[in-house]
Amino acid sequence: MNKATRMAAAVLAVGVMAPLPMALAKGPAAVTAKGTCTGNTTAKLKLKPDNGKIEVAFEVDQNRNGVRWHWGLSRAGATLRSGSSVTVAPSGSFTVRRIVTNTPGPDRITAVATRPNGARCVAVATI
Repeated sequence: MNKATRMAAAVLAVGVMAPLPMALAKGPAAVTAKGTCTGNTTAKLKLKPDNGKIEVAFEVDQNRNGVRWHWGLSRAGATLRSGSSVTVAPSGSFTVRRIVTNTPGPDRITAVATRPNGARCVAVATI
């Protein structure tokens, strides 16, 4: 190989390998799980790493505005957060966003939303 070819090969190798440590340092990507609901309601749970914690986004879509739901987020049976939300326009949905602590190993988060009439949504995801 001549000097120009060796130089081009070295530059190419550095260009390919340099981004590798940054890509590996990013850690796991976001995880999204589809929930199961009664009636025509849908739900989804998204977990995303956030500076050593976990960003949790739980969405319930009923296609009706003004409907109150009670919701809870839990891990291993322990409540992380709970509250109530009302579906809003334009889609008749609500989204709960919370940051929770990350524990060693996989984190399995369960999100549950209920209404007084018995309607229920459950979504489970592990990150």
